[in-house]
Amino acid sequence: MPWVVRALIGAAAGACGLLAVRAAVLAHGDVPPARTLGEVLLAWPLEAHVVLPLVAAAVLYRWAVVRVARAHPGTPVPRWREWSWYAGLAVLFVALASPIAAYDTTLFSVHMVQHLLLTLAAPPLLALAAPITLVLRVASPQTRRGVILPVLHSRPVRLLSFPVLSWLLFAGVMWASHFSPLFDASLESEPIHVFEHALYLGAGLLFWWPVVGADPSPWRLPHPARVGYLFLGMPQSSFLGLAIFSAPAPLYAHYETLERRWGPTPLADQQLAGGIMWAFGDVVFLIAMVLAVAVWLRAEEVEGRRADSRLDREIARAEREAARAEGKAAQL
Repeated sequence: MPWVVRALIGAAAGACGLLAVRAAVLAHGDVPPARTLGEVLLAWPLEAHVVLPLVAAAVLYRWAVVRVARAHPGTPVPRWREWSWYAGLAVLFVALASPIAAYDTTLFSVHMVQHLLLTLAAPPLLALAAPITLVLRVASPQTRRGVILPVLHSRPVRLLSFPVLSWLLFAGVMWASHFSPLFDASLESEPIHVFEHALYLGAGLLFWWPVVGADPSPWRLPHPARVGYLFLGMPQSSFLGLAIFSAPAPLYAHYETLERRWGPTPLADQQLAGGIMWAFGDVVFLIAMVLAVAVWLRAEEVEGRRADSRLDREIARAEREAARAEGKAAQL
């Protein structure tokens, strides 16, 4: 039995055992206790539909890395890309299986942290790991030509990966989800809550794909456009946080009617959530823009060295031709 299969089976068994022995399972929408810091830190709602996919994603990525290293020892997957993948999965685990997930339907501010992790923290880390490139390298030539490349160049992928559309989808998901019945419905229904998380993660991945540029894409953003793309993303995130912060009354009936005897009032909690989105979003976008500019400058430097090298080769070739011409003239 291949080691990857054994690892997946072992991980599944371990996760199921962990689910079976944990102290308590918090029902969706219940108010968990928060009497002590210990109770908060021990509230880990480990659920199979969250834990198992994350474990499988980590194991499969590692299997692909090992396979690429064996097939191409001279060009293995960079170690930092592998750790970027694990870091992205760790962020997803914190967002969906830590005390953050235990209190997301109890405190809007905690729910906001969860959503920001799903949209602004995990997606760029996963994109930096270049998973599409890894799949292309580990796949057989037949699978690459017959399945993967046709999918990448298909009309739906070309449409969804178009930077203007991906930017609009990201902004639309953020605004529509917070100012529509979807948000309240997700707080009352577990399936809708899972759908909302998938929507945030998917929109985040589409948004960060053209910015990171580590994987092949039907559309390639030049470096100045990446900076502009991020620059335009920051104000819409700030304005959304400001709109939530400035709302004169609680926006969601779930939080307003929840029987909670501890913590801030629903309005104060909502203002904290808006402030978190405002501050965290600005910080993430500023860091991303600084990094995008640094990558742009480095690319310009590399291109400059290449241009200098080409010019040096052309000068050397011209000098050789001139010396050859002078030699022929001297012989005559």
